Amino acid sequence: MNTTDTHIALSTSHLTIGYLNKKQKNIVATDVSFSLQKGELAAIVGVNGIGKSTLLRTLGMVQPKLTGEILLDGKNLESYTSLGLASKISIVLTEPVASKNLTVLELISLGRQPYTNWIGTLTKLDKDKISKAIRMVQIEELQHKKCYELSDGQLQKVMIARALAQDTSIMLLDEPTSHLDLYHKVHILKLLRAIAHETKKTILFTTHEIEIAIQLCDKMLIMEENKSSFGKPCELITHKSFENLFPADTITFDSQSGSFKVKK
Repeated sequence: MNTTDTHIALSTSHLTIGYLNKKQKNIVATDVSFSLQKGELAAIVGVNGIGKSTLLRTLGMVQPKLTGEILLDGKNLESYTSLGLASKISIVLTEPVASKNLTVLELISLGRQPYTNWIGTLTKLDKDKISKAIRMVQIEELQHKKCYELSDGQLQKVMIARALAQDTSIMLLDEPTSHLDLYHKVHILKLLRAIAHETKKTILFTTHEIEIAIQLCDKMLIMEENKSSFGKPCELITHKSFENLFPADTITFDSQSGSFKVKK
């Protein structure tokens, strides 16, 4: 992997992730290696419990890595200060919003915290970034509503807008389409694809929507027990990388259609 490539935004090499518990290592996944370029939309897929969210949290420095290397713009992730990291990476996790009593505009404005002064005063630039994020996600009519008044799909859009307002080069999202119907799943992922391609942000998200991800993503990381596969969806199909995701006697992958079929 050529980590000196100026187009590479985020890369990992032989990464081991998990948890430290009383100085014991609880390893979740090993040897995770991939690299993402600026402006790419990429998905992390795999069965429940395989470590998708753990990987995302590790990339966002919410929890430490165990071994291996993570490079952000060619520099070790650990070399960034908290503030420096907040101006580079925005992360949307599945935890509920702390205060749904905030208005949509107030919640999105919190994305500007890395740049505001100690009393949180918004400058014209901050307000412009917030307005741009609201327009991009097309939620102008929601901005004065309280967050508790929103549907799951609307709140998901608001969280994406908050990450956009933070104006980082990398966005990490954990299950951005969970609890949504098919239309809204596709709508959110198409929105993320447009944002990545139009603004040259690198967007990495975890998902169970493997078939939609195959159609919309530039790259995909398939996590399996003790190994991972990474590449363009068409390459992964050619290498039969999707075929081991589920027990073969239950679900099979059809490489012609790029979809899964239930064995009856």
